[in-house]
Amino acid sequence: MIVLPVTAFYASVLAFVYLYLTALVIIHRRRNQIGVGDGGNEPLARFIRVHANFAEYVPLTLLLLAILEISIELPWLIHLFGGGLTLGRVLHAYGLSHSVGATWQRLCGMVLTLLTLAGLAAANLTLIYWLPFL
Repeated sequence: MIVLPVTAFYASVLAFVYLYLTALVIIHRRRNQIGVGDGGNEPLARFIRVHANFAEYVPLTLLLLAILEISIELPWLIHLFGGGLTLGRVLHAYGLSHSVGATWQRLCGMVLTLLTLAGLAAANLTLIYWLPFL
């Protein structure tokens, strides 16, 4: 059996964040009696976008995290990437939930998320294509 304790930890924490973001959308839908779409309600539109943005970035990044954890035994590196993803997604969600404009939370959140995604992709490619030849 393959055990991925670090990835499992971050996937679980991020699942709770996702559930919270889902709850925000549901609460705003019920409060404003909007079943589909955003009904022109700006706060609901933001919460829907926060939820969708989270769903767009987290799965692929977690997959890359799991692949890296399977490939190497460097828990500190997996924690670095997992922590970067988690912090990035929380900051981004907070920033976008509170303002449609640019905020330092949105900026830092996206930078952390994209650096994590790029770092994991680069680390996996390095392990597959370059390290065997060293």
